[in-house]
Amino acid sequence: RLDISFDDFIRTTEQRHRVGVTAMVSRIAESGDLYEGFYEGWYCDSCESFKQEKDLLEGNCPIHKSSPQWIKEKNYFFRLSKYRQPLLDYYSEHPDFLAPNIRRNEIMRLLEAGLEDISMSRTGQSWGIPLPNDSSSVVYVWVDALINYVSAVGFGTDEELFGDWWPADLHIIGKDITRFHCVVWPAMLMSAGLMLPRQVFGHGWVHWQGQKMSKTLGTVVDPLEAANRLGPDPLRLYLTKEIAFGSDGDFTWNRFEESYNVDLANNLGNLVSRLTAMAHRYRQGRLVSSSEPPGPLADVCASAVVDYCNAMESYEIHRGVAAAFEVVDRANAFIAFVEPWKLAKVPERAAELDRCLYDVSEAVRIAGVLLQPIMPGSCRKILHRLGGLRDEPIQLKRDAIWKAVPGSERVVLMGEPLWPRLEPKLAPTAVIVRNNKEQGASEKLLPKGAKGDDKGMETDERITSPDDEKLASESLVSIDEFLRLDLRVGRIVVAESVQKSKKLLRLEIDTGSGMRQVVSGIAKAYSPESLIGRHVIFVANLQPAKLMGIESNGMVLAATDTNGEAVLLTPDDSARAPAGARVR
Repeated sequence: RLDISFDDFIRTTEQRHRVGVTAMVSRIAESGDLYEGFYEGWYCDSCESFKQEKDLLEGNCPIHKSSPQWIKEKNYFFRLSKYRQPLLDYYSEHPDFLAPNIRRNEIMRLLEAGLEDISMSRTGQSWGIPLPNDSSSVVYVWVDALINYVSAVGFGTDEELFGDWWPADLHIIGKDITRFHCVVWPAMLMSAGLMLPRQVFGHGWVHWQGQKMSKTLGTVVDPLEAANRLGPDPLRLYLTKEIAFGSDGDFTWNRFEESYNVDLANNLGNLVSRLTAMAHRYRQGRLVSSSEPPGPLADVCASAVVDYCNAMESYEIHRGVAAAFEVVDRANAFIAFVEPWKLAKVPERAAELDRCLYDVSEAVRIAGVLLQPIMPGSCRKILHRLGGLRDEPIQLKRDAIWKAVPGSERVVLMGEPLWPRLEPKLAPTAVIVRNNKEQGASEKLLPKGAKGDDKGMETDERITSPDDEKLASESLVSIDEFLRLDLRVGRIVVAESVQKSKKLLRLEIDTGSGMRQVVSGIAKAYSPESLIGRHVIFVANLQPAKLMGIESNGMVLAATDTNGEAVLLTPDDSARAPAGARVR
């Protein structure tokens, strides 16, 4: 339903997995890293893991908010403490083993603090895989689950297959289970004499209105419900473009629908519709690349492809999507600048029109290639309309290069709008109406559209006081001075705390034409996760400055409340004023 596929699907009840677990535990025992003892502690059934006292919040599991059970039982222990130094050495030698850096820092602190041996078995359970040396005990569920990575590719059952597929290039995991995957699992592999995976990536959580999604808490959005509402591709785009991979992000229906309108209906969908309409209106759907040199879109696409590849290689998927949308944004801007409808009225400029339309179609084609992993169904439709859909799989090195060779033809097909615009839900709003007739100018709220007393009513008069007038007379600026400030709307895609600072946050802002790093002193008023996806107003032409060693290229605008805390300034309607919109 979400256009996702897999090569293999394994259940831990399968025989091949049972064989793999037995083989792995046997190797660990042969290494002298398995011994018998007693364990007692707090156990969370939902996490299926033991919790240390210091990790509980008011006695409850910090993730599931439920009370753990105190358990004491005979266990077999894995000598995890033995691998503290080998793991520290490995992390030092392989700095990219765990990404993003925030996850790596967490694990390094854990290792530096020291490791304790962990329970590797459970007793009294009717299900599970028995220990090779004691059939009355079963392998602890988390140890069992980790071995799934190697049993799925033949460990213990098909050594040739295992040799082809292991070590894995990448494990993708949730940030809350990095300890298992980045401490316990590597130590188990070292003990068993197996190679470690080349990299582990710990992704963040998708929150619901700032709170972790959890069945226990009832804060869950069914992804199929979201896909049914707008389609799987808009959902996939939202989760990759609006949420920086590796960071936490937020989902609300309003943001989802806003993203749909801004990115798809108004931007990419509008571009495809404009192109196909002009192609049929002016060239009957058949575009021919002229002998004129390629326009600026060729360089835009070449640069975007480089940025896209670099981003995807480092799993910064949101940056990859931003690079693809840079092509879309610039193609829309190119149409507005060239004005093909004017070229079409001048026969002598037919070659210019040909080049313009073909270049735009080529930019759209390349954007479709870049976005294909994100929106496979929609991009197939886009490439089909441009006559560029192949039966064979898309290859980036072959298909994402500029192909506007003079004389080449392309048949463009018409079609229904890919993403019809959603009409916003009309909510009661209010506007300020000021009455300057009365002494000491008052203001009152009227529902939008309501009519007040026309006499003395003004909507654009500034309410002033003696202090205001004094301030204004001392600090008046000319309109030319004011217009030197380039104020823009931006959308925050990354927000991180700055180490050793209680005030600063490092923000990465989508400017509508690229990404901008800004350091802002709003940490006391806003948590990083609450900022993801938020639209803000920033100064785009501020001279760069370094704060705590981090370069800041701009300034986010905020007011100050009565307590001196920052209050971010945001556009009233971010669908109508998207990232990149000028503030005047």
